[in-house]
Amino acid sequence: MATVSFDNTENAFAYKSDKELKKAKFLYSTMSYPFFVPISTKITPLLIKGRLPFINKIVRNTIFKQFVGGETLEDTKPICTLLGQHGVNIILDYGVEGKQGEVNFDQATEEFIHAINYAASQQNIPFISVKVTGIARFGLLNTLDEAPRLRSGIHDNEAETQEWERVKDRIYAICASAAEKNIGVLIDAEESWIQDPIDRLAMEMMAVFNKEKAVVFNTIQLYRHDRLEFLKLSHKIATQQNFQLGVKLVRGAYMEKERARATNKHYPCPIQKSKEHTDIDFDAAVEYCIDNINTIHTIIASHNEESNLKAFDILVNRQIPLNHEHIHFSQLYGMRDNISFNLAKEGCNVSKYLPFGPIKDVIPYLMRRAQENSSLSKQTNRELALLKRELNRRKS
Repeated sequence: MATVSFDNTENAFAYKSDKELKKAKFLYSTMSYPFFVPISTKITPLLIKGRLPFINKIVRNTIFKQFVGGETLEDTKPICTLLGQHGVNIILDYGVEGKQGEVNFDQATEEFIHAINYAASQQNIPFISVKVTGIARFGLLNTLDEAPRLRSGIHDNEAETQEWERVKDRIYAICASAAEKNIGVLIDAEESWIQDPIDRLAMEMMAVFNKEKAVVFNTIQLYRHDRLEFLKLSHKIATQQNFQLGVKLVRGAYMEKERARATNKHYPCPIQKSKEHTDIDFDAAVEYCIDNINTIHTIIASHNEESNLKAFDILVNRQIPLNHEHIHFSQLYGMRDNISFNLAKEGCNVSKYLPFGPIKDVIPYLMRRAQENSSLSKQTNRELALLKRELNRRKS
């Protein structure tokens, strides 16, 4: 019976040189200091905007190199090739955030389509990731989320109705291109107060493009207490409308922001009562998807070792091929290599989520990664311990 160990550092870091391991160890050590990340996340974006060459160089050679594939698609090629040699695929993510205006939204759409065309030309890039706030105004999504009648397409504001139609045209163009090129589109989850129209878009696109296989995937954040039921409802709708459901399962990325907004605006918090509740729902979601493996295509996007082990064991115990095309594992580039490369070594479908984009534009993404690592001190300590173990192994 197949087994997997996430303690095997030889597999985890086989693609890294000693020098790269030492750089990663230094970066994670620095990020583990309590006051470093809060201060640096506020100062770094300002310094980058100031275009100071030495600051740009420091960021480029540390956090940018650790978590980002490069500034352009072509820059990502060496990483894609290297990871492919170790059985790991790539999810391309155009990591530019915070842009506004129709011109920028149209430009982002073109970048996503360009990424799809590039992915189709490579051997190991089965997916790209799309953030709807990269092609739509945040305020518009919030308006649609808050007014139930607007979700059915009824809208008194003609300008906003036309704006929403342009958003739908953009996502349709992206998905149509992906379907033609046989590339999957992962639609990111975002804040709960704009998520409803994003869910609607995702389901509408699935109904069009997922008739025979999953091209479009919606993201389910299980740190929300209503998302397990939403997953089951989505599956019911997909079954009724005769299309394949594509889902990416994650724990979530906006917990502190969600709690603060719920407190300030005096509404029930959508976040689970505890991490244990999140873990229970995440694992239940994974099992539900595997139970329905013929009609649900699942990406298990988790840095939690226990959840990945449980998913692996379910596949083994039910004698489901580890490389079943409907099950895919994923972690972020620069993090949790011990999960990614050990699963890949056992024959699982595994991808690294690889962002790319101009350094000044990818800064918001990098700052989130730094904050995420600092808030999960156990994860940072685990990364450090594994890096040290592998360096010691190589010395001996």
